[in-house]
Amino acid sequence: MIDEGVTRDAREVLAELVALRERTAQQGRATFHRWSSRIDRPAFRVGGLNLAHYLAFRRQDLRPLQRRLMALGLSSLGRAESRVLASLDAVILVLCGMSGTPPPIGIRWPSQRQFFRGEQYLAHNCREIFGEPQLGRVGRILVTLGTDAAHDPKVIANLAASGADAVRINCAHDNTDIWSKMITHVHAAEKNLGRRISVLMDIGGPKVRTENVATPPGQDRLHIGDELLLTNDDMTPRDCFRTGCTLPKVFTRLEVGHPISIDDGKLRGHITRRTANGLVARIEEGRTKGIKLKAEKGLNFPGVDLGLDPLTERDSADLDFIARHADMVGYSFVETAAHVMALQRELAKRRDDWRSLALIAKIETPRAVHNLPEIIIHAAGRQPLAVMIARGDLAIELGFERLAEMQEEILWLCEAANVTAIWATQVLEGLVTKGLPSRGEMTDAAMAARAECIMLNKGPNAAAGVAALARLLHRMGEHQHKKTPTLRALRSWAD
Repeated sequence: MIDEGVTRDAREVLAELVALRERTAQQGRATFHRWSSRIDRPAFRVGGLNLAHYLAFRRQDLRPLQRRLMALGLSSLGRAESRVLASLDAVILVLCGMSGTPPPIGIRWPSQRQFFRGEQYLAHNCREIFGEPQLGRVGRILVTLGTDAAHDPKVIANLAASGADAVRINCAHDNTDIWSKMITHVHAAEKNLGRRISVLMDIGGPKVRTENVATPPGQDRLHIGDELLLTNDDMTPRDCFRTGCTLPKVFTRLEVGHPISIDDGKLRGHITRRTANGLVARIEEGRTKGIKLKAEKGLNFPGVDLGLDPLTERDSADLDFIARHADMVGYSFVETAAHVMALQRELAKRRDDWRSLALIAKIETPRAVHNLPEIIIHAAGRQPLAVMIARGDLAIELGFERLAEMQEEILWLCEAANVTAIWATQVLEGLVTKGLPSRGEMTDAAMAARAECIMLNKGPNAAAGVAALARLLHRMGEHQHKKTPTLRALRSWAD
């Protein structure tokens, strides 16, 4: 017998949940109808519809409802990303049984196939991009190549033998001759191992960097409390900290009060005033020892629309090579659906089967985060898609404190859409570059296992990093699938 108070609570929660389900289904259908003209790939329609439902579902604060469900022994809504309506239906029907209430019209028990089909579509989409998973682990490993990979075939051979599933070529560096040699070595490694090694090629995008730098006499380090003149006037007196910009029009988009970040966030501040020569920024936080102000250091203006086209003239030239040789094209600084369509038009000019070329959308700015649903729909609706959580620029643009929160939300959104997620930037950086990881890096890599793919940077110990990550993914895969514990038997405390 169920306690009368429990029955009453179950009925109250049931009514709330049925109303939530109706709102979610109605709003989700409306959103999907708006999106449907952009979805040409049948394999993505299920993911697109579930994403629309997920956005409707998460527009509401579900925390009070979750706690009431937990008190009744039901809390599966926290793992509903890939199966929104199926999760709601299952909980509703359990509550109907607990409260003695007839099931609402049109709500039926989801079958095992319906409940888990989102996971199956996600696995299919990941295989489409990276090929079959390696024995013993599901997560894929992507490694950035350095120039040495062009000159020594053993570099890529060792990465592949250690467990790399794919390699990344950054087109901001080197040239087509170097890239061709890298790809030749990749194909040789594929032949030797008898398995696919996918090639990602990143277009560089617009690079906003310092140039024409000047410092006061006898000083070269910029510190907290100093002022920095932003100017494109080369004739400005050199008695202050001063820098120009590789993309001069950026300075015309800036106003007093706008934030500035220098050299990957090592120093941060705000623009405080305008002068006859340019804009003055005051450095407010960052490294206590300051930084040497040099040319070719990154400039970021978090949250400011700089009006930059993510496809540069060089990118257009690089796409000629990429379209012929790559399996994936990495899109830096993509921020809108219009940016996606612009790249797709360029790819269509270069190959008839451009839809078979996977697009890797690198999410690096608040604007890209805000527009991520539209980016996913317009990209995955027409070609295989993976979303890269580009934590370097994203941390600078959002603020380091918000990065962990935002990478979680991106993971959830990708899972809801059945889209592959790539966890990138400084994974096992100590191991890859210096031979020994920090404790925090190992924990970070374990958390990264919830993404379908993890990217390592280039470095002298990259093969060791791949091997360590492969072992870690194998162990974490036995314990966790996305947010869901698998409840493997614990052996650490066995008698």
